[in-house]
Amino acid sequence: MAAVAFEQVRKSFGAVQVLKQIDLAVPDGEFLVLVGPSGCGKSTLLRALAGLEGVTHGRILIDGQIVNALPPRERDVAMVFQNYALYPHMTVLENLTFALKLRNHDAAEIALRAQKAATLLGLQDLLGRHPRHLSGGQRQRVAMGRAIVRDPKVFLFDEPLSNLDARLRVQMRAEIKALHQRLRATTVYVTHDQIEAMTMADRIVVLNGGVIEQIGTPLALYDDPDNLFVAGFIGSPAMNVFNGVYEQRGGGAQVRVGEVALPVPAVNAVHGQEVVYGVRPEHLALAGEDGVPFALDVVEPTGAATELFGTLVGQPCCVMLNGRTDLRAGNPVALRADLNKVLVFDRASGRRLR
Repeated sequence: MAAVAFEQVRKSFGAVQVLKQIDLAVPDGEFLVLVGPSGCGKSTLLRALAGLEGVTHGRILIDGQIVNALPPRERDVAMVFQNYALYPHMTVLENLTFALKLRNHDAAEIALRAQKAATLLGLQDLLGRHPRHLSGGQRQRVAMGRAIVRDPKVFLFDEPLSNLDARLRVQMRAEIKALHQRLRATTVYVTHDQIEAMTMADRIVVLNGGVIEQIGTPLALYDDPDNLFVAGFIGSPAMNVFNGVYEQRGGGAQVRVGEVALPVPAVNAVHGQEVVYGVRPEHLALAGEDGVPFALDVVEPTGAATELFGTLVGQPCCVMLNGRTDLRAGNPVALRADLNKVLVFDRASGRRLR
């Protein structure tokens, strides 16, 4: 396997700059996930690594070699696409072995690699079938098997689970992660689904508008976001945010939202500064008379937890409670926040205040 590096990479389509000065290193064996909203540049970055798109500026390296000028077939990467890209007229076995035959591998080696991939992915009983006779999950396994048999330096995944139903997505997430743990192959995985990113990645790269907003482990990004974009994008349900004014009172700090003062940790802000108060749904709890009134509109039980939706200080708010509750829409509710989990952001720039 091999390390991957992007050095000052930029990409433009005409006058539109899709990637802006990307500097990123992927160590050998890492499972790196590129995540962000549609149009943020994540798929373009992956395709540039695969050689399917050129770059306007900068260098891409695989195993220390600059690959900008190399065609895809010479980069020793294998890509799994969103639509599987299987040959419909070929059987599963023929799909698995086609690329190896094109490279004139020995027949015995081809058979060995195909059998190994089929066993690894549970495809032994499907080798004689055509793609039209397979389920979505089975087609995705074949697409992964076709990548595995090539034994590439780098595996690339371009939103491979987006066409599957919710149950299959959960199953395939676990299977891809388990596969990586067995192979320890360098993997770059693109998704718009931050749950996929959180559950699968060694590290996550959050992209927005062609720039890297933050890089870190899933829990580091969740607990310690650098800015409002990352705080809002990572986590489901999303972080609650309330616009207010930072105030220093008697050695303490608070954010005043309308007529309500919400305690916050002391941060590097000045009295009167316009800020955003952020707290995740699970860091809010039911409180007594000393809590902040919460107008409860919707109760959503999920079995293991219950999500409450309504308004707090006149702004939308979500609360996640462990277990179940007898609360109903319209019931009087008050909330308190875990002060150690409250985050404060500068409203103008969106950057985190620490």
